[in-house]
Amino acid sequence: MLFERLLVRLDPELAHRLAFVAIRVAGAIPPVRAVVHRIFVRRRPPPVCVFGRDVPGRLGLAAGFAKNAEGIAGLTMLGFSHVEVGTVTTLAQSGNEPPRLWRITERRALRNRMGFNNQGAARIARRLARVRRTRAGRDAIVGVNIGKSKVTPLDRAPADYRTSARLLAPHADYLVVNVSSPNTPGLRDLQETEALRAVLQAARQGADDGVAAMRDGRACGLSATRPNAGHSGAGGWDARRGGRVPLLVKIAPDLSDDDIDQIADLASELGLAGVVAVNTTIGHEYGPGGLSGPPLRERGVEVVRRLRERLGSEAVVIGVGGIERPEDARAYLAAGATLVQAYTAFIYWGPAWAGRLNAVL
Repeated sequence: MLFERLLVRLDPELAHRLAFVAIRVAGAIPPVRAVVHRIFVRRRPPPVCVFGRDVPGRLGLAAGFAKNAEGIAGLTMLGFSHVEVGTVTTLAQSGNEPPRLWRITERRALRNRMGFNNQGAARIARRLARVRRTRAGRDAIVGVNIGKSKVTPLDRAPADYRTSARLLAPHADYLVVNVSSPNTPGLRDLQETEALRAVLQAARQGADDGVAAMRDGRACGLSATRPNAGHSGAGGWDARRGGRVPLLVKIAPDLSDDDIDQIADLASELGLAGVVAVNTTIGHEYGPGGLSGPPLRERGVEVVRRLRERLGSEAVVIGVGGIERPEDARAYLAAGATLVQAYTAFIYWGPAWAGRLNAVL
């Protein structure tokens, strides 16, 4: 009702900002956060162990909403089991010129050409360090989605990803290498196997260097935050366990099945923790940019099923695309998804949606 009468009349990006301010403010005040959580999360689902942590439910928030790692406590307050922030780039950038976000209301979809607007990896790393000092921040399961800076040439992409991974890994429960957004020129070319290999190896090295620097107290400006998550409850990755920050890659739905197989094989070869499937699609008639929401569902489930068959049972597969109802999420889980994520349905169905859906999964 609120969406139909008020929010649908606002510019989509303005409506997003206004809603996010309310979520962020409520989440920042512990008594308010507790009350709102009780209202919207009536029943807690059983946890699922992923990345060595107990994740409180299957449904998390996909990247694209909390671009600058703000409002994490507010989003978990609403019932999301985990929050993937970003996409974050090494260099701060304003993204594409507005308008850059559109509703396709008859399909409950969104089209966006945002262009990785964010405040840059160094600033966002400092924010995550502060978040991890709070109890709510330590309890939250936070993934960080990283992408290529727009001004970085493709041949310099590995170094760009390495820098972001180094800065952000110490504060993340997992990292996602995003090479599949349609809104940064040339980015999807990095899904080609050899280009992707270089990017993933660089991100892996950067993440390892970042955690090592934090562990040794060498991370400039960030050493006040201990990199212990896991079962220690301190937030971020637990470097003391001798493990690595889990690294995943996010792929497009528009890839051929052969390309998906090749990426799955590369992920296995490089020892990645898994794959996030899928990003927005360019296969639509609405104009430039990527489409999200229900039109993605069928292909998303197909890609998850193919990945699970190719990767085996140990890898993490996060299913994204068109999840609105319990049966949508269950289709992804039946296809082999470990966790599921959504964003577009949250925009259309409102603040109680995540808690309700997680409770029945």
